[in-house]
Amino acid sequence: MDPQDFRFSTQISHLALDIGGTLIKLVYFSANGDNFEESSDGSIVVRSGCSVVEGRLCFAKFETRKIDDCLEFIRFNILHHSSGVKHPNGTAMDKLSVKATGGGAFRFADLFKEKLGILFDKEDEMHCLVVGANFLLKTVPREAFTYLDGQKEFVQIDHNDLYPYLLVNIGSGVSMIKVDGDGEYERISGTSLGGGTFLGLGKLLTKCKSFDELLELSHHGNNRVIDMLVGDIYGGTDYSKIGLSSTAIASSFGKAISDGKELEDYQPEDVARSLLRMISNNIGQIAYLNALRFGLKRIFFGGFFIRGLEYTMDTISVAVHFWSRGEAKALFLRHEGFLGALGAFTSYETQSHNNDLKSYHHTVEREIVNCSDDKIRHMPVTANLNDGETIECSINLV
Repeated sequence: MDPQDFRFSTQISHLALDIGGTLIKLVYFSANGDNFEESSDGSIVVRSGCSVVEGRLCFAKFETRKIDDCLEFIRFNILHHSSGVKHPNGTAMDKLSVKATGGGAFRFADLFKEKLGILFDKEDEMHCLVVGANFLLKTVPREAFTYLDGQKEFVQIDHNDLYPYLLVNIGSGVSMIKVDGDGEYERISGTSLGGGTFLGLGKLLTKCKSFDELLELSHHGNNRVIDMLVGDIYGGTDYSKIGLSSTAIASSFGKAISDGKELEDYQPEDVARSLLRMISNNIGQIAYLNALRFGLKRIFFGGFFIRGLEYTMDTISVAVHFWSRGEAKALFLRHEGFLGALGAFTSYETQSHNNDLKSYHHTVEREIVNCSDDKIRHMPVTANLNDGETIECSINLV
């Protein structure tokens, strides 16, 4: 069976959403078929004794402006496969309440209720980001890595020495959160120059229609055509006295001042590259300065702004390395864009133990066990309904 089709042929539960200003992120659990059986009336029942159910965590995303695509995805590929689930004693499961976080959990609550009959159980956004990051760092092997000078290196996380760290979540805007332990965190800073800035200015300057299109365009650009470098000011030489190389950017978009050109005279890919470099540098510098305030050596970067793009990661890493003089490192996460959705997913808790059988299948413990690193499938996570990413794992049902 094609792994991309796996989640459409199995039992689905525990849908969680993170609805941001730019993107909607989904996480849901797709159980293996041998955990369930068909009853005489055609409904699906959970097998007796299945306290641990094997399956996959599935991920998907959509642009918020195309929310109708998300609604259709949930309607046909999630609700359809989660309907009719019953406990072995025949008690029907309530499938209408799902965990949701982000500003869109408030903004679009009525829309989801009207179109899908879904009620949002809202979770705090900052809390979900931290819980999602802690979950990945503690549960998924080879989740964190560094990327500098073209070299990707996975970092072994010591669970006993994880805290404190700085979590930099780059969404439409940027939040910087000092994480001191499980449930112990503080938003210490942020910046409005984030992914929304990149996409907004990029659409105005290059006519790109989507984030992915703009990133692809930047991949082919040369920022030196537009950015003013130190060498442009000092006749091609370094400013070694203060540690600036000739290739360091002195002024983003600075050459546009004196070139005598109009926007149409520049290549869109060069504009996109300069814009990406400007925002990435700014985030990396601000992140380090906040880490310096609290003596934090590890900085984890998350959010869909990064998208695993090597140039973005390298730019952020260089900024952190430069300003810290090599004392701090930028670390990235393989599932960077789903922190909030994962945090919301893990918030499913036992509502009762023995007397409320409806909670048997529709709740999940905070700990997910047996995540298999060698069975993690990496496929493009896009708005296309046939694309996705899964982590094979087991969950404890109570």
